[in-house]
Formats: sequence, structure tokens, C-alpha cells
Amino acid sequence: MQTPVERVDVFADWGILAFTTTREAGTFGLSGTDPVGEVMGRWSQLLKDIAGDARGVCVAPQVHGNVVLAHASSWEGFLRTRPADGHATMERGVALAVTIADCAPVFIAHPSGAVAIAHSGWRGTEAKIVHEAIRVLAQGGLAPDELRVHVGPAICGRCYEVSAEVRSRLTGEPANRPGNVDIRSLIAEDASSAGVREISVSPYCTRCDNDRFYSHRAGDSGRQIGVIVAPR
Repeated sequence: MQTPVERVDVFADWGILAFTTTREAGTFGLSGTDPVGEVMGRWSQLLKDIAGDARGVCVAPQVHGNVVLAHASSWEGFLRTRPADGHATMERGVALAVTIADCAPVFIAHPSGAVAIAHSGWRGTEAKIVHEAIRVLAQGGLAPDELRVHVGPAICGRCYEVSAEVRSRLTGEPANRPGNVDIRSLIAEDASSAGVREISVSPYCTRCDNDRFYSHRAGDSGRQIGVIVAPR
């Protein structure tokens, strides 16, 4: 793979490819300041990198909600969908992507090759987007306890300070001052409460490891992407 990435190894025994691009790969954000031609060139290279595994890759304009779109393999190449913050498919060869720069990419997989991915910041976490992704897979007959979930590189609890209101909304406990929140821990708890047994979390923080990843809190306008696909 020519695109510089941080691979997710927890699905390797199921033959599922998952990774997050790094700062070295350049930004994949479609609404940033980089020339559109350069950004689309990176997407084109990514398509070449995974051509043996996937018919195409889809991504959506993200709105910090909990909409998860289900996809079939009826298209090839690059697909930009209607606004959503998650994607799921029961089919092999369909690559799913989310853009991130402090929010968490949440990778979900089943040994059959069904996969899902979610973009979960504090709003998505509050809206339980991971629960929604698990529900979409359950509609295809997949039990939550058969899934694996991996929470990818995102801002860590030491770096992520939020307002008292956000703290209260996320934790369900009264708060009268700003404080730190560990979004990835909350996401892992949500996945566990949904019935998932195998959950892992990346050791990387986008803010602490800003030399490796873009971070919104560090002032970056760039975006990396998380991608998951069960090779065809």
C-alpha cells in the first residue's frame, strides 16, 4: 500500500482490512483548504491501493449525528453519499470510510465479512451511533456478541476538555465546571452495553501524537480517514 497508514490488526484473523491514514498521507478532507485536485488524487491512490480487495469506497458528509447507511455492492469507484456518520455492509468488497481529526473512528466487524464504521465525537457518542451501527448489522442477522469493535486513534481523555454541560450530557452526572472526558472509554462502554464482548482501543491520541495524526484541537485543518473492508 502506497498510502501511509496505521493498520488495525485485531481483525486480521478474519481476513478483514482496517486502517487509519496518517499525517504523512496528507489530508482526505473534502471541505478543507487543500486544492480539490490534490485531495481527490489521494482518494484515487487509495482506490488503487485497495483495488484487489474492494470494488470501491464510500464516504459521507458528516454531521455529528447517528445515521448509519447500509450499502450493497451495486457501484464501483468513489461514492459520496448523503449526510451520515456511519456506514455498514453485509457484503465483501465494499470499503467504508469516515473522516476524522480528534473524533473516534469506530471499526466493527463480523467473521462473515460484514463490516461497519462510525465517526463518533461527543455528539455521536451521546447519540449512541455505535449502538445504531450494531443495530443495522443485527438487522442482517448478526448477534452483537459475534462482533468485534475497535476504537481507533482519537483525542484522549487527558487532552479533551469539554464544558460542564457537555460533561453532564455525556456522563449523566451533574457538572458545574469544565473538565476532561475520555470519549473512547465511553464508546467502549456503549459497545459493551450493546452486547459486544471483544472491544479494543488504539493507544494513539491525535493530540499527543500530533506528529503522526491530524488534530482539530491542535489547530490542524487536515483530516485522516478510517477505512474498513472485507476483501472480495
